[in-house]
Amino acid sequence: MFLKKVALAGSMAAFAASAGYACEIGGRVNIVGNEFAAIQAVAAGAKECTGASVESNLTSEHQTINVAGLSGNPSEYTTAIIANSSLVALMNEDVIRPLNDLVEQHGQELQPGQLIKIGDNIMAVAFMANAQHLMYRRDILEQAGVEVPTTYEELLEVAKAIREQGIMQNPVGGAYQAGWNLAQEFNNMFLGYGGTHFKPGTAEPNINTEAGVNALNMMKALSEYMNPDFLTHDSNATNAEYRAGNVAIMNMWGSRASQQTTTEGVLQEVIDGHAIAAPMTVGGGSIPATTLWWDGWTVGKNISDEEAEATFIAMKNGIRPDMLNDETTPLAVWLIEGYEPSEDAQGVFAAAKMGTPPYPMLPYMGLMHSALGNELADFMQGKESAEQALADIEAAYRAAAIEQGFLK
Repeated sequence: MFLKKVALAGSMAAFAASAGYACEIGGRVNIVGNEFAAIQAVAAGAKECTGASVESNLTSEHQTINVAGLSGNPSEYTTAIIANSSLVALMNEDVIRPLNDLVEQHGQELQPGQLIKIGDNIMAVAFMANAQHLMYRRDILEQAGVEVPTTYEELLEVAKAIREQGIMQNPVGGAYQAGWNLAQEFNNMFLGYGGTHFKPGTAEPNINTEAGVNALNMMKALSEYMNPDFLTHDSNATNAEYRAGNVAIMNMWGSRASQQTTTEGVLQEVIDGHAIAAPMTVGGGSIPATTLWWDGWTVGKNISDEEAEATFIAMKNGIRPDMLNDETTPLAVWLIEGYEPSEDAQGVFAAAKMGTPPYPMLPYMGLMHSALGNELADFMQGKESAEQALADIEAAYRAAAIEQGFLK
């Protein structure tokens, strides 16, 4: 739903209305979130507000600190910038507040698609869409005499050709770092094979299936063409390998697309050869082996009403229409009035057009994601079978789900 309006040319009325707007706040604001460029731009916009302090902690470790940072009374942070995978977890911990009143008072210009509702409550304001999709070196593929892959099976053929011709030993990149990243790569592949994480209408796990085995076997096959240290590579490390000319093809977040050619130190041949394509399918499926995401901001519960109001005003300032310019527009697929897609956005738009499923926003999905992240490394290292790994994951998930009351 949140992508329906993003491709439309926005009204310039909002731009005119916001021009010259002064942001004045009456309480402290402290932001925790990821570190990529689009989020940095939003935080910078929030820091333009005056009247009280606006601070931020933007780090790749944000998911490990946001719950604790919102749990004190008063909490250290007043807002967490999150993706859809984290929203329900914060709600389960009861550390964020409904935004209905603040939207009514200060959010009239926000678009309906930006308001993330759980039941009747607005729990977050989305500002960008995201998905993982294909990024590749056009020049390397041409040198190898291969076409741009549209399936993971074709990607393996491309990788084999590049290696056998001596062009590049480890041509495939992947954010396969043990933990959250590796789990997300499984989620992508599992859904691409038609898997469903849970039995319909229940919290019962459902990954020890043919789709689960196929997903793991494909991931293992891909890893054979990756840097041997792939289990230590998150998105930052994978992108660094790509920019250094060590990787020719990878599945990467659309939010990173613009930085592949603009980050300081990128090799000229990478700049010249960089290209973007739609996400790939797998196993003969028609749905891409990826997931659709939004990023947005919340407002903490364990802060004063004055701080909550200040936080809402400052964060809204960070996503106002006139924050879009030649520098910020390419950083994301913005869910902001007036956004017109850049070339770097084509992969995310292709993902949406192809019917990519959203990341499952279920109260127990976080437990499944954690279990996957904790248990998959042994399989990727050849220490156990796919079936044993999936059984271990289901057992770990089941124990956590029973402890939290999702299963009996």
